[in-house]
Amino acid sequence: MSTLSLRLRAAAPASKRAFSTTPKVAREGTPLAPSEGKRLNRYSHQITSPKTQGASQAMLYATDGIDSPEDLAKPMVGIANVCCNKHVLSLGTLIKSSLTRSGITGYQFGTVGVSDGISMGTFGMSYSLQSRDLIADSACDKNMPGVLMALGRLNRPGIMVYGGTMQPGSCADQPVLDVVSAFQSYGKYLESGADEAAERVRLETVRNSCRREGGACGGMYTANTMASAAEAMGMTLPGSSSTPAAYPEKKAECEAVGEVMRNMLEKDIKPRDIMTREAFENAIVLTMILGGSTNAVLHLIAIAHSVGIKLSIDDFQSVSDRVPFIADLKPSGKYVMEDVHKIGGIPTVLKYLLENKLINGDIMTVTGKTLGENLESAKPLPHGQDVIRPLSSPIKPTGHIRILKGNIAPGGCVSKITGKEGLTFEGKARVFDNEDDVTEAIQSGSIKKGEKTVIVLRYLGPKGGPGMPEMLKTTSMVMGAGLGLDVACVTDGRFSGGTHGFTVGHVVPEAFVGGNIALIEDGDVIYIDAVKNTIDMRVSDEVLEQRRKAWKPREPKVKQGTLYKYIKLVTNASEGAITDGP
Repeated sequence: MSTLSLRLRAAAPASKRAFSTTPKVAREGTPLAPSEGKRLNRYSHQITSPKTQGASQAMLYATDGIDSPEDLAKPMVGIANVCCNKHVLSLGTLIKSSLTRSGITGYQFGTVGVSDGISMGTFGMSYSLQSRDLIADSACDKNMPGVLMALGRLNRPGIMVYGGTMQPGSCADQPVLDVVSAFQSYGKYLESGADEAAERVRLETVRNSCRREGGACGGMYTANTMASAAEAMGMTLPGSSSTPAAYPEKKAECEAVGEVMRNMLEKDIKPRDIMTREAFENAIVLTMILGGSTNAVLHLIAIAHSVGIKLSIDDFQSVSDRVPFIADLKPSGKYVMEDVHKIGGIPTVLKYLLENKLINGDIMTVTGKTLGENLESAKPLPHGQDVIRPLSSPIKPTGHIRILKGNIAPGGCVSKITGKEGLTFEGKARVFDNEDDVTEAIQSGSIKKGEKTVIVLRYLGPKGGPGMPEMLKTTSMVMGAGLGLDVACVTDGRFSGGTHGFTVGHVVPEAFVGGNIALIEDGDVIYIDAVKNTIDMRVSDEVLEQRRKAWKPREPKVKQGTLYKYIKLVTNASEGAITDGP
């Protein structure tokens, strides 16, 4: 995932037409005149104006673009490059030039950025969710959530710009590939007999799944989910979330940022003016419509906390009960975000939802106009396409994200169930404390087709993981090996947005703190009902109590450094796994 934040975030391209939403600004390089009455440099003037801040000013004169007192008087805006894609730095340069043309001085800086795709299946995934807080704490996501959290905490005018989605790769007999194809390739290799021919297919899949032009994973995975949610909340320019990174419209978006930023400074439009309760409800609706990542639950709760709004897992269930799933997008469908762009992008989808009264068009956005005003120029949803189904003919009549509760998760958990693998599941537990043991079980054939099995992965929650690592390696092996109808996966960790199948994550309380998931034993029957929203093991309270008395807490996996601090501070997943208070 790639990001820029203004305080800015790296954005996917939107058409130039979408940017005709702000007034023309002062000529290039025009500084704020004292007679204007309102300071645009309301923060930077504290170091650029007082004679007592001579040392600060001396250091600024040594930077590019500051040559005179007039230059010091210009507003200064940080461009936070949250990179796991090389093209984000070049987009930041375009944005800096756009700011200069609008009389604003831009400063690029970097933050940490964990590549989930590279770290998946290793201990490096422990740093993924935790990096969200490091990015937010450095005042600049994991990546987009951290940017939005930082903007919400600071509450200074800012825009999120998405780096854009990657176009699909391809090879012989596989016209649409992405990073999840690479994850699933090993399971398919095993299913195909693990011979020389299967190895050739596996290798070609891995070589061709990701394109060098850059961009975030192409399906409705976590990056595209969170970018879309940010657009629905009004924190990006129109179309930011749906245009591929390599498209020229992406550069056009970056070149338009300066004008928009100047307008925000002049009108003093702040993140908390935009990220309201209604804005979060828009984001949840769009996530359900698109079949978005379960990570949206965790992240939106944390972002809402940063702006003083209380969101709960029950709010997601409430929306899921009334909103259908209509987007035939990967991982469970066949299309990618580039296909959404081709039918008009997220603005077209939002316009359709607004016309059907599923979202609120009155919320403020970074353009200085309401969401409804921004969508007036969006194309209507085209007839004849099947990327986005009509509301009258959904893939699933209710949302794919379900909040389950029961004796496994009395504090709640989050499931991603599209209905393609059924709505209920009953099977015998196979308990694992790490993904490598699951891999070995699938390799050895001890998890078999025709036997209903619930893989339970535990001690992988916010504290136990630590950092709630994602289980894409496990779910990809399950699906790749053709076990999708026979295996469900339950964890107190997370699932990547690239996950599909019968999956349940974010179990609360987690195993590390003695949650009931720690008491499950091999052979226990587990029943999951995504209609009644329950998850239970068929074990009596008396037996559970006996097991609880025998249970012993485990030592933390790390005892120093940033992850140790995280263990001490982080709340449970139902509260957003935040680290800055209840």
